[in-house]
Amino acid sequence: MPNISSVSEFLLLAFADTRELQLLHFALFLGIYLAALLGNGLILTAVACDHRLRTPMYFFLLNLALINLGSISTTVPKATANALWDTRAISYEGCAAQVFFFLFFIAAEYSVLTVMAYDRYVAICKPLHYGSLLGSRACAKMAAAAWGSGFLDAVLHTVNTFSLPLCQGNELDQFFCELPQILKLSCSESFLREVGLIVVSVCLAFGCFVFIVLSYLQIFRAVLKIPSEQSQHKVFSTCLPHLAVVSLFISTGMFAYLKPPSISSPSLNLVVAVLYSVVPPAVNPLIYSMRNKELKDALRKLFGYMFLHH
Repeated sequence: MPNISSVSEFLLLAFADTRELQLLHFALFLGIYLAALLGNGLILTAVACDHRLRTPMYFFLLNLALINLGSISTTVPKATANALWDTRAISYEGCAAQVFFFLFFIAAEYSVLTVMAYDRYVAICKPLHYGSLLGSRACAKMAAAAWGSGFLDAVLHTVNTFSLPLCQGNELDQFFCELPQILKLSCSESFLREVGLIVVSVCLAFGCFVFIVLSYLQIFRAVLKIPSEQSQHKVFSTCLPHLAVVSLFISTGMFAYLKPPSISSPSLNLVVAVLYSVVPPAVNPLIYSMRNKELKDALRKLFGYMFLHH
């Protein structure tokens, strides 16, 4: 079992030294969190209520919105509460839960984004087979596999990390419990097993990345062969939001974990962590709804219905 005796709580990185700045961080984080809840909540409601959005693309978008709600709810509420109450503490169990859920949602999000790339590829490159390749049972199985892979990844990493003896204190250089920060506290030799697991995860993630890139190369080749400019525009308007979300997700994550130690500083680490853990869940709904006429129409209908019945 985890070595609870050595550490009963962790101290997270404080956002600021002065009370005014702490309250400013509290207000900022609360604003971002509420915006993410609203944006993803609207997408969930629109897809669930509008029968025209009962397509594989929107089914996966619904899953993505659920994941976004989960991932931002894992890190931001605790950081917001800590800024408000002027504390840095998080319990050992709370920290383990944060690591588990954060890894779970991040891995599930990456899997869902990969499945969405496949959905766009089939829709554009094999439209005649779309119904047979992406029927409701196939979509349900893909979504279950995405959530399942996230769960498995999170269980393996969390159990492994929290079974390591910690002997480097209990201060984390991050505003939430992040795996690399906890590994820094572990005793020298024992974290090699976890490093091995991370290497396996990175290889799988790279496999997904290659799959997404190849899917989009095929899509763009197919699109450039379409004679009508209007059809090209329509295809791009369904693909570009997904590509933008994938790019945001991968680039911020890669910068967070692959940046050279020479440019590492607590304040930069904090900014980068906010970029990859807080910004995408809040911005994704905007990216998806800006170019998407069907989603905009569904939301208008939803608002119209709500105002009529009040």
